[in-house]
Amino acid sequence: QVQLVESGGGLVQPGGSLRLSCAASRTTSTIPIMGWYRQAPGRQRELVARIAGTTVPVYTDSVKGRFTISRDNAKNTVYLQMNSLKPEDTAVYYCNAYLGPESTLWPWGQGTQVTVSA
Repeated sequence: QVQLVESGGGLVQPGGSLRLSCAASRTTSTIPIMGWYRQAPGRQRELVARIAGTTVPVYTDSVKGRFTISRDNAKNTVYLQMNSLKPEDTAVYYCNAYLGPESTLWPWGQGTQVTVSA
């Protein structure tokens, strides 16, 4: 069973930055697309960003220009650099292997809490 371990979250003021990491317990080199997701209280989990091997990453509109997704298959790790954070970015952030809209490959990890507040 694959395990995903997200880390790097925390409390940050508006305008601040965080870098999230997601380590998988198996190789990610054979996974075409990896994604970062988030779930805010009372809301459904949503895809924030996804990255394939050579194509341009895709971002949801609300984070374009502020977030950057990257992956290091040698370390089985996916990253999410988050800049210019806003209160509406507050959520639990997760990563997973992206199969399509509403579809992921592995069990969810515990996620990492990001709270943006003054």
